[in-house]
Amino acid sequence: MTVAETFEELQARFNTAASAGLNKIIQLDVTGPEAGQWAVHIANQTCTLIPGGVENPDLTLTIADKDWVAVATGQLDAMNAFLTGKIKATGDMMLAMRIPNLFNLK
Repeated sequence: MTVAETFEELQARFNTAASAGLNKIIQLDVTGPEAGQWAVHIANQTCTLIPGGVENPDLTLTIADKDWVAVATGQLDAMNAFLTGKIKATGDMMLAMRIPNLFNLK
């Protein structure tokens, strides 16, 4: 699975009930051979993907492409990846804690 494919799947995993009341942008800065920026705008219980990212997201996550694919496919626990430094976060840390519920990550 490619990085781009994981973002398409991410929208399908979006949990509308968990997003009630949110109006936030989460950006992923992916490094490595499949590097790129993708942002997800969560508002009105919808999830909109923004390829290329945005200027001022509420939360920015930086992760290597191979680690992102592993998280997105359930092969790597997101919290474990964060605690071991594979995911670096800046911005709204409370929002970061909600990501597994917002996207039904394994």
